[in-house]
Amino acid sequence: MKMQPLALAITLVGLGNQAIAAGFIEDSKATLNLRNFYFNSDNRESRDNVGNAAYTNQAREWGQGLQLNYVSGFTQGTIGVGLDAIGLVGLNLDSGGRAGKAGIDRTPGALFPLDSDGRAEDSYGKAGVTGKVRLSKTELRLGTLQPKLPVINFNDGRLLPQTFNGGQVTSTEIDGLTLTAGQLESTKTRSSTDDIGLRIGGATRPNGTPASTALADSNKFIFAGGDYKISKDLTAQYYYASLEDFYQQHFVGLIHTLAIGPGALKTDLRYFNSSSDGKNGSAAGRAEGYKSSGYWRAGDSHAGEVDNNTWSALFTYSLGAHALSAGYQQVSGDSAFPFVNQGDGATAYLITDRQIGKFLSSGERTWLAEYGYDFASVGVPGLKTTITYLSGDNIETASNDRKEWERDLRIDYVLQSGALKGLGFSWRNASLRGNASSDLDENRLIVSYSLPLF
Repeated sequence: MKMQPLALAITLVGLGNQAIAAGFIEDSKATLNLRNFYFNSDNRESRDNVGNAAYTNQAREWGQGLQLNYVSGFTQGTIGVGLDAIGLVGLNLDSGGRAGKAGIDRTPGALFPLDSDGRAEDSYGKAGVTGKVRLSKTELRLGTLQPKLPVINFNDGRLLPQTFNGGQVTSTEIDGLTLTAGQLESTKTRSSTDDIGLRIGGATRPNGTPASTALADSNKFIFAGGDYKISKDLTAQYYYASLEDFYQQHFVGLIHTLAIGPGALKTDLRYFNSSSDGKNGSAAGRAEGYKSSGYWRAGDSHAGEVDNNTWSALFTYSLGAHALSAGYQQVSGDSAFPFVNQGDGATAYLITDRQIGKFLSSGERTWLAEYGYDFASVGVPGLKTTITYLSGDNIETASNDRKEWERDLRIDYVLQSGALKGLGFSWRNASLRGNASSDLDENRLIVSYSLPLF
């Protein structure tokens, strides 16, 4: 069942049964978000023996993104009906090169989809609608969704954001308790216009099939859970999720804030337990491509099966303009941490999901340190900076000595007044090193502005 046509049908029926009441029109809002994005990624391992770039895996792209969001109010009455819409357009200002062509000066594809000859498209776009129904403090949404939950999180790390297609219900009938449940069927990834199925890292084509054969995927991701605010300083979370024929997952989280002296200590604890589902649980199913990434010794009959426990703790002490964080994450089990990932950019709800790396390989242990400063305290409101360092080791391989580290620097500035109030500038610089992945240097320059239309 495709959720988007169903969303339209439900909304139109609801509006037909009720006059388009004042709330639907008067509470409507439309916003145009503009994002100018320059992306530069330098694979240090593709340089020649005297340090000159060979450009095999160099990426330098520049684009302009436009995102139109329309959010309606609800019709009046016991049952309120509404309709939201999103339109996304990406314009190619510069990309260059052709993917897979010998002697290229750079490889496109980081910001834009590629055409049949490996060149970046001049432009691309996508759109979606969401029908919504509200009864008391419970809301049902059908159609285009952008969930932000521990078990599923849309990605917004490039020119245009990722969208999903499905249904979701959220209820806050009980004070302090937010319940959420739903089902997703497909996704449009951040650099694509195609509506594709869902999978995890490690999914492959069936054994013996040509390269043109599609990767194994699923059109059923279900999730349910809730956040309970035990007190104003303590929130407990539990969620269950299942991607059919790939994995089942339980998540437990605890977030606590404690006043210590003149500042406050925030504790963020997370635990994921993941196991196989459907075809991933059998050798025959894994031969069809329903596999996970990870490390298994030669001859292991469970190679490719989801088997993972991941826990983490992140502590942040905030004092005035300063914020100092320290964290640790442990990944155990034979497989890597599983999450919905089409290979075109995806977000995992991990404290280690950063600008380049995610530090989620089987066996990986990661330490994290971060410092943030808000320059408003020295008379420059709107200017903030954060520096992060992560170090991961114990990655399970045949040699058992794989390790990696990443350093991120982010500087953000938002104009606080004047005709262009809200205009934002962001520089994000990162370096990834180690013997578990390619050595990368990356820069992102982003200029963003949100223009309310009504």
